[in-house]
Amino acid sequence: MAAIMNKALFILSQLNTDDVEWMIEKGRLVTIPANTTLIREGEKINALYLVVRGSLSVFIEPMGHREEIAWIWRGEIVGEISFIDDRPTLASVRAVEDTIVLAISRVELMSKIQKDLGFASRFYRGISMILTHRMRDTVQRLGYHQELETIEAEDVDDDINPAMLENLELAVAKLNWLMESVMN
Repeated sequence: MAAIMNKALFILSQLNTDDVEWMIEKGRLVTIPANTTLIREGEKINALYLVVRGSLSVFIEPMGHREEIAWIWRGEIVGEISFIDDRPTLASVRAVEDTIVLAISRVELMSKIQKDLGFASRFYRGISMILTHRMRDTVQRLGYHQELETIEAEDVDDDINPAMLENLELAVAKLNWLMESVMN
């Protein structure tokens, strides 16, 4: 199940209907032609992006050699790490095909977070769920959990937290509603 989970579902599982409506209202659709870079490694970004259509490649360029590290598809969030720490990006992101993203301005998002503590709490909980899931996945892939005898196998398998599963169906409905709303 974890393999099909996308980052937007983590956030949308925490947000309420008014929050999603705000994202639809404040976000703007941006078309990124195939082979165009959306985010450049080492630069600051001014928005959080939700992929509405298409796909993106995430890559780094250590010592001038391009190394692809991930793919991003419909429903994924892009730029969440740089949003949290307001530092330059760790990787570049390029459109694999013509791609449409919903860009939510950093200024708009920070204003909403500062004015609406409920939204802030829900939004940051969603972001923390993304980062927690990513960290657990990384630890598993590196095999560190195998050295810890006190952790049982079900504590480190890649299934989603049961609390997240309770909200999954609703999060999928919110994602579909958001996608349909911004494309119409």
